[in-house]
Amino acid sequence: MKATQKEFAGLAQRAARDARVFFFCGPDESGASDAAAKILSFLPDIGERVEMSGAELRRDPVRLGDEARSTSLFGGARHIWVRAQGDEAHDAVQTLLENDVEGCPVLIVATGATDKSRTAKLLAARPDGLVAMFYPPDLASVTASVRTMANAAGLKLGSEIAERIARGAGLDTRLARSEVTKLALYLDASPETPRPVASGDLDAIGASTEDDDFSPLVDAVLGGRRDAIGPELKRMRDQGMNPVGLLLAFERRTAQLAGLNARLGDSRDVGGFLKAEAGARRIFWKDQPALTAQLQLWRGYRLERLVARLVALHQMLLANSQNAELLLADGLLTIARSARPNSKRPTITTS
Repeated sequence: MKATQKEFAGLAQRAARDARVFFFCGPDESGASDAAAKILSFLPDIGERVEMSGAELRRDPVRLGDEARSTSLFGGARHIWVRAQGDEAHDAVQTLLENDVEGCPVLIVATGATDKSRTAKLLAARPDGLVAMFYPPDLASVTASVRTMANAAGLKLGSEIAERIARGAGLDTRLARSEVTKLALYLDASPETPRPVASGDLDAIGASTEDDDFSPLVDAVLGGRRDAIGPELKRMRDQGMNPVGLLLAFERRTAQLAGLNARLGDSRDVGGFLKAEAGARRIFWKDQPALTAQLQLWRGYRLERLVARLVALHQMLLANSQNAELLLADGLLTIARSARPNSKRPTITTS
């Protein structure tokens, strides 16, 4: 079966009951991960999680089927969570589907894939498969999601605070959920004992991480501002920023640029386009100057190369966590150099 982003919420419970292989794709990795978590919430017993990468499955396509048919070490339920890039898991999924033995649920979050990918085509017409594609959300939709999360957690908050949480999370619903959870713990809130949220409550839980703001470094690198990168990398080291968390901020901004590129099309009026986007509350108005510079730099093939570099960098960090900070700093310097390879040449491309 196949679900659009709008259809997914209504199909999720039935899909969790009927399907065994799930393929979540699209430019919004956060939304795809949330959807996978939603499916797990509907399973009667999620049991043990087995995590696999798309690169592993590409090297050994048979492994997915073997793992899906294996039993848990303790004899209980289990599920497989795959993080893949593009069609890395295609051969593994094909091998799994060709085997008649039903295995445990397999959830694939595929960055850079679409519902037209080869893997998606294997599953779209099958009743035991689900394909769902997710696009980067806008500020209004994430704000609404925050209010829904808050209601479920027993928090009463207005649209202004919900919007502040959405902006602070960089429109990443996973980070927003974390903030809502912290607020609920701080206020001792629950669905049975709801609590109102004041602006000061959000200040209180965010105070310890207020300086760990990723935006200045993200904007310096993607804007090609080489003079600002050195001080920002020093700040990253001094404040002990989490390398994977910082890289996710780059991935979210890149996904946002991809969505903006798609809506901008062949137009070269970046400033006018972003002004309209801000007016429609699809972007935060304070981000408009940085997005203007970045949207002029990252278009067409150069944007595709940026996505590929971030994916490769993410895999490197996960494989070598001890040197993650050094690897990230080196990777970000490379991206910053490619942002403005030659300042004397035009930076806008329309390919």
